[in-house]
Amino acid sequence: NSEMTFPLHHAIDAAADRNPESEAILFLDQRLTYAELARKSNCLAHTLVEYGVRRRDRVGIYMSKSLNMSIAIYGIMKAGAAYVPLDIGAPVDRVSYVLRDCGIRHLITDDARLGRLQDIASKSSDLEHVIGIGSHTDVPFGCLSWDDVFAAPDGAPPDIKIIEDDLTYIIYTSGSTGVPKGIMHTHHSALSFARWAAREYGFGPDDRLSNHAPLHFDLSTLDYFAGAVAGASTSIIPEDYTKLPASYTQLLSNQRLSVFYTVPFALIQILHGGMLEERDLSALRWIIYGGEPFPTKHLRALMAKLPHVRFDNIYGPAEVNGCTHFSFTSLAESEDSVPIGKIADIADALVVDDANEEVVA
Repeated sequence: NSEMTFPLHHAIDAAADRNPESEAILFLDQRLTYAELARKSNCLAHTLVEYGVRRRDRVGIYMSKSLNMSIAIYGIMKAGAAYVPLDIGAPVDRVSYVLRDCGIRHLITDDARLGRLQDIASKSSDLEHVIGIGSHTDVPFGCLSWDDVFAAPDGAPPDIKIIEDDLTYIIYTSGSTGVPKGIMHTHHSALSFARWAAREYGFGPDDRLSNHAPLHFDLSTLDYFAGAVAGASTSIIPEDYTKLPASYTQLLSNQRLSVFYTVPFALIQILHGGMLEERDLSALRWIIYGGEPFPTKHLRALMAKLPHVRFDNIYGPAEVNGCTHFSFTSLAESEDSVPIGKIADIADALVVDDANEEVVA
């Protein structure tokens, strides 16, 4: 790919230059334009630099879905650091482990996390500064509210040289096979995937993507980054809605989402409890799913209810983002599974046998 690589956050600044008033992020009835996202992420980046964040540091994001989550992502990048998303539903011990493992001294959060943060800090956390909660005297770290962050004067992002091999985010595995391990992605790998997805699915400024997955799942990277590269808008789906199929489909309809990226489990719930017959989903053109196989019985039933929608099965472990995909508009009755498709043009594949020897076609 001969395209020039640049730090991933330049995508939102470029979109702000092209169309400053176009919608970047949506959260229910709240909106951020690209100009606002660029300005507010600059404010956060300067705050982090003033607090001692240096290039290649790690900064945690420990917060509920909100507009500020997107500001946290890009503000951390603009400070030259990598963001580390923490699961707000995880036990305190696991969160403490990730903070220690990554050497996280700075955390972006929200008021609802204060009690948990006190528990985490009691487990010998090295936290120095927490952004997103007002000042508290009974905590062993400095606090700064979002209002104080955004009160900074308008200005350019910090002047920090960031190269394509610098880390942009670290996502931790579930740890089901033992200790959780951090999967590291650079600006090059994240931007490469975002550009590929935007190109492959034809995203444009008129598209509105869904952000279904929590930030600590790698599915979220397509929503935020491919949307930014295309200058599209991304609707952050509140966690409650992902568990209430009828409310979810009402939101998809009300917000005129055009790209829905989610997991088969959520789609099966929507099929059976989403009241699809009563929803206007005419704006929807893509349903992209991944993370697990989609039972074809349910998939065919969903396709029958949404005949105008193209479907796509995307596959790839967190280590490489999506690396194969298979697009389809129909599924023969004889098919009992959906292929993972061909390797993407940004990736190379190596097929090996049981002895780990390369299989030559």
